[in-house]
Order: sequence, then C-alpha cells, then structure tokens
Amino acid sequence: MSCPCSRVRRVGLFGGTHGNELSGVLLVRRWQQDGAEIQRAGVEVKPFLTNPRAVERCTRYIDCDLNRVFDPQSLGRPVVEDIPYEVRRAQEINHIFGPKGSDDAYDLIFDLHNTTSNMGGTIILENSRDDFTIQMVHYIKNALAPEPCPVLLIEHPSLKYATTRSVAKHPVGKYQI
Repeated sequence: MSCPCSRVRRVGLFGGTHGNELSGVLLVRRWQQDGAEIQRAGVEVKPFLTNPRAVERCTRYIDCDLNRVFDPQSLGRPVVEDIPYEVRRAQEINHIFGPKGSDDAYDLIFDLHNTTSNMGGTIILENSRDDFTIQMVHYIKNALAPEPCPVLLIEHPSLKYATTRSVAKHPVGKYQI
C-alpha cells in the first residue's frame, strides 16, 4: 500500500498535557536530556512538556483542560492578564507547532497520556481518512505483535477536535496504563 502523503519532517512528542499523567512527562524529560533514541536522519523530533505548571503541581490542569482549548475561539483569544493559563499555553503551543490547519504545522504529534481504565497501550485516532496515520498504526501494530495494541477511533463528521495533538497535520494520541 502506498501513501500519497508528503514526507514527515517534523514530529512533536508531547507529555504532560494533563499534569497528573506522568508516563509521558518522564519520557519527555528523558528525551530532552538525551534524545539519541528518538532522533532519525532527515526528521526533526521535538520532545515537549505541554503543561509544565500542572506537572509541577501534579494536577490535571491549572485553570481549564489544555486538551480542550485548541479551538479557533481559544487560539484567537486576545492575550490579556486574566486569560486562563491553559488557553495562553495553547496559543504558545500553536505558535511553536502550528499554526493549526496550516502547511507550516508539524507533520505529526504524538500526545502521550495515562489512564486508569483497563485499555492497555492504545492508539487514539481522530480521522479514518488520514492515509498516513492508518499506515503508521498498521506498522506500529505489526512491530508490537504479538502484544495487543488497540486502536480507538474518535471520529465524528461535524466535530472539530480541540486537542493538543490537533495542531499537527497528523494527530495521534497514545494512552497507556
């Protein structure tokens, strides 16, 4: 199966979108100190701590859920003194990794999360028509076999996702326990 996609040149690895989900935080910090294992020729890979204040307090968020404010209204909101911390952080992330919906946005963002539900290592996709992510998931599932790696598709025809990963051309969420 061939993919009519352009080459992936920039990848973001996000941890700490929710400050109390520490697996992604630990991986991002490790990769920030020594990124040799994630670097590949011809690809810029950027590990990024998305919500450092919430991580510092080990709480899900400070003012509002960072994983819900990447909508046009929040991203276009004027920066004023009383703007919620996560809205300001979303604007910063959009500036670094986007802008969302543009040709300049990062090609791929993996947003690493934890969950207390019994879903194991699960990949979350938002678009069944994204040939690149479908092929990437197929590759990951084959590489992990015989270990299971469920894929959860959270697609809705009229819903525009406001997640941190939605800034990228190809957003992928990864949940682990």
